[in-house]
Amino acid sequence: MSDQPYNVLFLCTHNSARSMMAECILNRLGKGRFRAFSAGSQPSGRINPFVHDLLAHLGHDVSALRSKSWDVFAGADAPQMDFIFTVCDSAAGEVCPIWPGHPMTAHWGFTDPSSAGGSDAEKAAFTAEIYRQIERRLQLFVNLPLASLDRLAVKRRLVEMAQQEALS
Repeated sequence: MSDQPYNVLFLCTHNSARSMMAECILNRLGKGRFRAFSAGSQPSGRINPFVHDLLAHLGHDVSALRSKSWDVFAGADAPQMDFIFTVCDSAAGEVCPIWPGHPMTAHWGFTDPSSAGGSDAEKAAFTAEIYRQIERRLQLFVNLPLASLDRLAVKRRLVEMAQQEALS
């Protein structure tokens, strides 16, 4: 792998919750080693309000966040991705664009915060739990010795991380 920052794209159908959280978390945890982006196959055009409030409360810069199509990252002028993660089940089953450079891909499914029911407090608590799950996974990811692993070993670790989280 390279000495340049790794570009990572998080995909979710609507690009309104999980992918947004993953983008913000990795940009913070990655400390210049990673540049995170997010997009969706059918962007909603808005960020889930509970996600927006949580990210802002936790000190993430939300000023530039917007729900956008994955087409933004499929063009010739887009940054070349090193990793692409689908973070929702519906995006994992969709036909994705052909990504330049053949990035490493994996599916890391997380429950949609938008599916939470109950009071606003319950929805906010559920959103915070999904944030914690994504953050735990990304802490493992940023600590992988990427420079010393071959592509097959990295791919195996990414899949194992998703399986371990699903079992816990």
